[in-house]
Amino acid sequence: MDLLTELLAFAVAIGVLVVVHEYGHYSVARLCGVKVLRFSIGFGKPLFQRVSRKTGTEWTIAALPLGGYVKMLDERDPDAVIAPEDLPYAFTRKSVAQRFAIVAAGPIANFLLAILLFAIVYASGVSEPVATVAAPASNTVASRAGFDGGETIVGIRYRDGGDGETHAVRSWSDLRWKLLGATFDHRHVVLVAREGTRGPFDFPLDLSSVSDRQVDDDFMSHLGFEPGGGTLSVASVEPGSAAQRAGLVPGDKLRSIDGKPVDSATSFIATIKSHAGQPVLLQIERGYARALQNVTVTPVLQRDDATGASVGRIGAALADQVPMVEVRYGPFESIQLGAQRTWDIALYSLRMFGRMLVGEASLKNLSGPVTIADYAGKSARLGPSAFLSFLGLVSISLGVLNLLPIPVLDGGHLLYYLVEAVTGKAVSDRWQLVLQRAGLACIVALSAIALFNDLARLIHF
Repeated sequence: MDLLTELLAFAVAIGVLVVVHEYGHYSVARLCGVKVLRFSIGFGKPLFQRVSRKTGTEWTIAALPLGGYVKMLDERDPDAVIAPEDLPYAFTRKSVAQRFAIVAAGPIANFLLAILLFAIVYASGVSEPVATVAAPASNTVASRAGFDGGETIVGIRYRDGGDGETHAVRSWSDLRWKLLGATFDHRHVVLVAREGTRGPFDFPLDLSSVSDRQVDDDFMSHLGFEPGGGTLSVASVEPGSAAQRAGLVPGDKLRSIDGKPVDSATSFIATIKSHAGQPVLLQIERGYARALQNVTVTPVLQRDDATGASVGRIGAALADQVPMVEVRYGPFESIQLGAQRTWDIALYSLRMFGRMLVGEASLKNLSGPVTIADYAGKSARLGPSAFLSFLGLVSISLGVLNLLPIPVLDGGHLLYYLVEAVTGKAVSDRWQLVLQRAGLACIVALSAIALFNDLARLIHF
């Protein structure tokens, strides 16, 4: 069932993004007076075809749904037989500015879609974890800043190059995005937090020493920030497990482990994993009387399916109930935030790609269709808001990828037109052929790396 969900979500995501991208090309081509011969979703054998009586465009759905294309009337097509009266409608007869606009319209359509999707999510409201932090690991940026756990971050202020204004932090997701930008820029910031009814307190963070290789999906953990302030309890216990032998039962609330308060599932699981064969002391709260008891459990050494490493396990499923907040914005603010989020993600993607090229960031950050399908399924199961946010993220990635100055991509064609605008001469067919071969080699190499990363995540090598 999960596989079916992933496949359906992946098909919907790719279908929507491809249609929007290609319709950007199509709509601007029509505005510029270019005759569009075919609008195809997918490649290979056509499964559905319909020719528009008004425009003469052939609308096609093909067998391989991993992309699409818009075929325009083009004098460079060796198979094209163009009637003299149709020559003014050929793509190659249009000005440099018009050709530039037609090619750029695809990625721009992806960015506009992302803005719309994010705006819908912001306007409809989404329930997100409160920005309450768990006790940070020692020698992390969070611990050095003075966080002990239990503080709720309500604002952020930029000490270097900022306007001195404290920007509100509304949720954990909001905090993550603000820290991502600050970490990527190696900035000095001040987090404003409250602890219960006390505060606000200032926590200065020096992000200048954070390695670029740590700016990945797990960068918050590298900084020492994990969601906290919630209640961790035992959801179920496996028969014959270490948890059952120790006397743990479903419903037990975990209060401390080896004397340290339990305020996040991440830190609790990390402690269990690192104590294989070593007894740990749990303080639990049981029953309606909320009586406190001490339980000693010894994690058993087992293989971790996610990483392939040998870790400690107790055989209990956990339920982590973190405090939530409903985040909702007005329509105009939602559009503004959608545009800002789209800009931030696009800029981050470009900079990350640049750092991968010069070796300052790991190529493991590249993902392929397997990872996209996995996240599509996961986001679909989480609900409409999560899936729309995922669509927006992938739409931005598609737009950024197509703007890279690599021949065979939109960005490569835009580079040709810039050269033509500056020199007054079009790039020769010979040079275009050479560059396209080089560009195709780059795309194949990137695709191979992305597929390798996908397989590495699946089989943990």
